[in-house]
Amino acid sequence: MAIRRIGQVLVDLGFLSDDQVETLLEEQQQRPGELFGRIAISAGLITDDQLAQALAEQMGMQVVNLSDVVISPEVLGHITEPMAQLYRIIPISFKDDVLTIAMCDPQKLSIIDELRTFLGYDIRAVVATEKDILRALDRYYAVGGESVEMLIAGMEQDEELLAAVRALEQDDTLDLTSVEALADSAPVRKLLNMVLLLAIKDHASDLHFEPFENEFKIRIRADGILYEMVPPPRHLAFAITTRIKVMADLDIAERRLPQDGRIRLTVGGHPVDLRISVLPTMFGESVVMRILDRSVVMLDLGVVGMPKTVLSDFREVIRKPNGIVLVTGPTGSGKTTTLYGALNELNSV
Repeated sequence: MAIRRIGQVLVDLGFLSDDQVETLLEEQQQRPGELFGRIAISAGLITDDQLAQALAEQMGMQVVNLSDVVISPEVLGHITEPMAQLYRIIPISFKDDVLTIAMCDPQKLSIIDELRTFLGYDIRAVVATEKDILRALDRYYAVGGESVEMLIAGMEQDEELLAAVRALEQDDTLDLTSVEALADSAPVRKLLNMVLLLAIKDHASDLHFEPFENEFKIRIRADGILYEMVPPPRHLAFAITTRIKVMADLDIAERRLPQDGRIRLTVGGHPVDLRISVLPTMFGESVVMRILDRSVVMLDLGVVGMPKTVLSDFREVIRKPNGIVLVTGPTGSGKTTTLYGALNELNSV
């Protein structure tokens, strides 16, 4: 069934008139990318509570007042602080493998799909006001929110996880079912999700997962500088690498040959491409992720920074029916952005 437009829902509920909706739609055309409801609030025509009620009506969801809800630490533990901040969500209950979350942007249905992929169980959404969500984020996650350090400390003491890793290490034959189960375990999934979300939040260009003889390092490259994160336990290297390969749809049984893949995510409404390179080393597989947040990067050749003469020559060359264009340069110089911009320019009917 087609979803009614939010303007029509606000009229049906008696919060706006048809003339006011027309005026707001004209205003929205002048402010591309801004949501109709936010424009109506900024114009003083509706309140936060009225918008939440209309969104719930539009999406067939319930409205919840977060100040009336008591949320246990166990429920909060299902969503990490970076994930809560990026998606602007608050977990409010967990029952029968269904996590109920409160959100102020229920029309962004992709968020529910992404959370289902990230967390591995069903998601049910209810609607809260933006003020309620922001207040709850400050209350529950600003102080004492779960960090990578806390997560790794918990993994080091997780006897069940340690036993699963040891069983795999002692088994001469690679049991793919056990490997997939280990890679899909909650601690491994949670750690990798948190690292990815932190890297995307910090606008990092690369993520490196490097196994050494006695340690497993995770490094983030942001603004050309390599930052080292708290290293996870060495015995989890195989599980984390396998989890990345599962996400990139690579062959988890192949551990002796290099593999390349790609992960496409939409994080907090931002389309993000991850290019994956897996390389066998003496101490296990090394993984490099190249991150391109397409919402941050302007995919327009005109803003890449080429001089006008070079830009006109480049545009002429990419439109030729055959040949090759070499784009070279050090990390962060704009090679991938240039190529995306070129493809974007050629992508016409």
